[in-house]
Amino acid sequence: MSEKSLLTNIKVLLGPSSFADLDRTPLERLGESGCEVIPNPFKRKLTKDELLELLSNGVTGLIAGLEPLDCEVLKKSQLRIISRCGSGMSNVDIETAKKLGIKVFSTPFGPTNAVAELTMASLLSLLRELPQVDRSMHIKKWEKRIGVELRGKNVAIIGFGRIGQRVGNLLLAFGSNVLAIDPAYNDTHKEIRKMELHEALKISDVVTLHSSDNTVLLGEKEFELMKDNVYILNAARGALIDENALIKYLDIGKVSAAWLDTFSQEPYSGALCDYPQVILTPHIGSYTRECRQVMEMESVENLLRGLRGE
Repeated sequence: MSEKSLLTNIKVLLGPSSFADLDRTPLERLGESGCEVIPNPFKRKLTKDELLELLSNGVTGLIAGLEPLDCEVLKKSQLRIISRCGSGMSNVDIETAKKLGIKVFSTPFGPTNAVAELTMASLLSLLRELPQVDRSMHIKKWEKRIGVELRGKNVAIIGFGRIGQRVGNLLLAFGSNVLAIDPAYNDTHKEIRKMELHEALKISDVVTLHSSDNTVLLGEKEFELMKDNVYILNAARGALIDENALIKYLDIGKVSAAWLDTFSQEPYSGALCDYPQVILTPHIGSYTRECRQVMEMESVENLLRGLRGE
């Protein structure tokens, strides 16, 4: 039986608001398969109620972004396949999906380079205070600020998977000392030092988060252990940093500056918006043309493979 005859009239919901905006090939592939495609009508992250409503009409396949796919949503749906367009799975109740026989896929390799490059760009911007000097120039104010070099600095990478390792390799090229904090990391790279979190924090000039965990890793206790004038970066999960603790240590000057690309609540409009030494980006780690094209096409092929029962 052909794919089209097998999948004709199968309803597929597109969760990500910008899916295939850059390249329509993934949509064309879905159309060729015979699936009925339901786009995200809100053009933003779906709320739980919106998701439940869209899934209630016989949808069996989902291209997922960061929608809340919790136990209630999964039990009320008729989903057979969830194909996550991205690497993180913290928004999906994997245990419930398994019990319900829902197959779950992700695209873990696509974001690696894009997130690592943005991390490095943001770190260099923090160290050289590029946002501040740019703002000064735009009001025709010639103001020089003394910067800091990466060479010789201790950089703690919390979460040393694909993205963390890519960031580590880029840091080595700058002459940084790379500290890997990840119990699962067992490589014996001679230039990378594996350490426990609290020991690494005591000696680190920069702390960058790339963990797949979804619990607080940097709270009051951890900030207290850090060196003065530390730089904090988060390209992983908003929940990894206690925002109130970060604000406290920004206020007293122990944290020199920070970059955040992920937040517990998105879109974000919280207190950190008032801190000029904090660079905030709207969850764009994987948002490059190359990365989006790879992830979107891979998520479609994963979905179709699951629907075909492979």
